[in-house]
Amino acid sequence: MEQKDTCQCKKCGLGKKLDTFFEISARGSTIKTEIIAGLTTFFAMCYIIITNPNQMIGFSFGYPGMSTVWNAVFVGGIIAAVIGTTLMALLAKMPLAQAAGMGLNSFFFVSFMLPAILSGGNAITNYGAGLVIILISGLIFLILSATGARQFIAKALPDSLKKAIPAGIGLFIAFIGFQWSGMIVNNDYVLVGFANMTGWATAGPVIAAFVGLMIIGILGKFNVKGNIILGVLASTVLYYLFTWTAPTWNWQSIGQAFSDFGTVGITSIFKASSWTTAFDGVTFGGIFSVIMLIVTFCLVDMFDTIGTLYGTCTEADLLDKNGDPINMNKSMLCDSIATVSGAVLGTSTVTTYVESSAGVSAGGRTGLASIVTSICFVICLFLTPLAQIIPQAAAAPALIYVGVLMLKSFKNVDMTDMRSAIPAFLALIMMPLTYSISNGIGVGAIAYVILTLCTGKYTKKDIVVTIIAALFALRFALVVM
Repeated sequence: MEQKDTCQCKKCGLGKKLDTFFEISARGSTIKTEIIAGLTTFFAMCYIIITNPNQMIGFSFGYPGMSTVWNAVFVGGIIAAVIGTTLMALLAKMPLAQAAGMGLNSFFFVSFMLPAILSGGNAITNYGAGLVIILISGLIFLILSATGARQFIAKALPDSLKKAIPAGIGLFIAFIGFQWSGMIVNNDYVLVGFANMTGWATAGPVIAAFVGLMIIGILGKFNVKGNIILGVLASTVLYYLFTWTAPTWNWQSIGQAFSDFGTVGITSIFKASSWTTAFDGVTFGGIFSVIMLIVTFCLVDMFDTIGTLYGTCTEADLLDKNGDPINMNKSMLCDSIATVSGAVLGTSTVTTYVESSAGVSAGGRTGLASIVTSICFVICLFLTPLAQIIPQAAAAPALIYVGVLMLKSFKNVDMTDMRSAIPAFLALIMMPLTYSISNGIGVGAIAYVILTLCTGKYTKKDIVVTIIAALFALRFALVVM
């Protein structure tokens, strides 16, 4: 008699405990599927291990003391990712991973590190001051999450935006995938252009990524488990064959990295100079600028997380009867705790990663997938090169494939009603074009409020989205990001 795959969870005592705790069978998954999903998410986001310290330090690596800060951020960033992802697994029991947010780490550099470099000031002190701002924004998250306010704000979004967000995220991560593959490149005249395919140096990665995408699609059509990982591995092999290169190994001195983490990363936020500099009106242009920095980090993290939750949970069919993600408040609580922890550990705002959608598309439905991702991060804390074996071009097919899957949610938007259609379209298109989930939500919210007011459809329930729109309008007007 053929045994169903779902029974694999219950073959041993450990399997039974995992199945019960993570509700694996109840959510229609298996331990094997969750492991594959966790690995898939890790492969899709492991670039953050090296990219995060590079983004936070920017071009200042040669500046005195910056190699020490790099090591501190390297270690702190991984530990923060482990804490955030493990919280998602054990508290929220969701297949979501967390790490320092891309874009936010670049904004950290521009806001705190660059001014000191340009003025000849103390960049390490400004690094600590930036962490203070991140900590305050994280504490605000924590209060909003603990009181249920963040969940209330998320549910107050118009239905059209909720349906557009997953599709917008799909376009966004697909756009990232096309960039990683080298298929889409910068063009000074029309912003973006197609890759130069006349030489193997540029054509090789593109072809490797395209073949990987086709493999994922074909295997997906035949319901082959692990199709995304198989496609990524195939792309990896083809990448090195086509480019005739070998993996580069960037071994870190683990002892030195941990030492720098202890002396710079985890201690920066506890120094009086960090707090003095953070609220120094001369350094940052007045208390209003400080407030706007805090508001900006709050808005971006809050709505990046809300967008990612709606996107991944829609794809995973983990929505309640009202179309909202299950365990939303717990997920947001995990996100806020991770941000506070990240600030103390020496890294920029920790947020829920949109690349979690890759694991969801591989079948991930529970926190067990997040445990697997977290374990991979722990391993890379000591064996960094493992995260560098998979080139970005080889990880690109996973993101493009997930983008294809997530676009289907847009079909539920009422395109005959301009009050729904225009905000939904703006949210959809602005996410990839502005490289930000929160920007897409913000522009969509502003459009919704204007259209609702001008068509006489405004009601009490629109007050919250009006406040959201006003905050985004203020941020767009005052903060360049």
